[in-house]
Amino acid sequence: MPAPVNKDGGDGHAHIEVPEEHTVHRSDGEPSPGMKNSKGWDGKLRVPKSALLSNPEALSDPEYSDDDNVMNGEEIVADEDLLDDEDSETEEIMCTHSRIGSIPSLRLERFKHVARICLRQNSIQEIDGLQCLAATLEDVDLYDNLINHMRGFDGLTKLKCLDLSFNKIKHIKNISHLTELKDLFLIANKISRIEGLEGLGKLTSLELGSNRIREMRNLETLQNLEELWVAKNKITALTGLAGLPKLRLLSIQSNRIKDLSPLKEVPTLEELYISHNMLESLEGIEENTNLRVIDISNNQISSLKGLGNLTKLEELWASYNQIADFNEVEKELKDKKELTTVYFEGNPLQLRGPALYRNKVRLALPQIRQIDATFVKV
Repeated sequence: MPAPVNKDGGDGHAHIEVPEEHTVHRSDGEPSPGMKNSKGWDGKLRVPKSALLSNPEALSDPEYSDDDNVMNGEEIVADEDLLDDEDSETEEIMCTHSRIGSIPSLRLERFKHVARICLRQNSIQEIDGLQCLAATLEDVDLYDNLINHMRGFDGLTKLKCLDLSFNKIKHIKNISHLTELKDLFLIANKISRIEGLEGLGKLTSLELGSNRIREMRNLETLQNLEELWVAKNKITALTGLAGLPKLRLLSIQSNRIKDLSPLKEVPTLEELYISHNMLESLEGIEENTNLRVIDISNNQISSLKGLGNLTKLEELWASYNQIADFNEVEKELKDKKELTTVYFEGNPLQLRGPALYRNKVRLALPQIRQIDATFVKV
């Protein structure tokens, strides 16, 4: 797959298995005496023979308890002291995966210069307690929490970036007053309708991937929008883009698109990512002459007709389609002087003769520097 880079997320977590024989270490760097691998405690408590224990019965009695000697302590509200060691002059607060359930409990009013706050992967349900940072706050990241509603942004008019991805939001609301906002990320929520964006005239990037959207609409107020990410939804048509005079990147993978002709309303497009849809041809893309990168992988396209006018093309990702004719590849692409990368693996022209495939592509397109994942030797 090509590399349209976004903030997401989404499936970017790497999972690394620890070999069984590796010893688990404590936070102080010493081997943990009661653990031998990544799966946890091995059931044996190891105590040095030289140790003097005041309660040796604790080693042999599973019912042992020393409750009589437990000292009373002061109960601390969760999160209350989490930022006590933070410099009061800091411009950035980051508390990821810290089991935070309440923003007000962090007592953010102590900090007068915070421009960015990142509270990813916590248990926050309500957005409140940020107003005390309104004078300086520009970036709020609440990715992967338990937020249901977009509230709590009153007064935060200096915000430029807002990330509410991987929450439980159903409606885009209460942000139209954030007129300085440039980047809005709402990946993997439960949004079914694009709405509530009026007033966001400075927005340049909108990420709505992995939601429940069926139609692109209510985008016309976003006159400065350059990037629109709507992959993994239920969109059936490329409508609603005509009012976006600066749109240069459209990522609409894994939807239900059959017709490219509405793209003539967006002549500014430079990058189109439309893999995993229902395309059978490239008809309708002829007028998008500014396209540099096209990803049409995993469709049912059998012909490259339509690419003839795209003289600025640099990368074509067309793996796993029905393209079979090397002569057509040469006819449609040989004159593209800027074209350096093509992907055709999984097509009949590759599957029918894998041994000769790369040489045939090189002969047809001598300007190419990368075929699939392999660079061409010059």
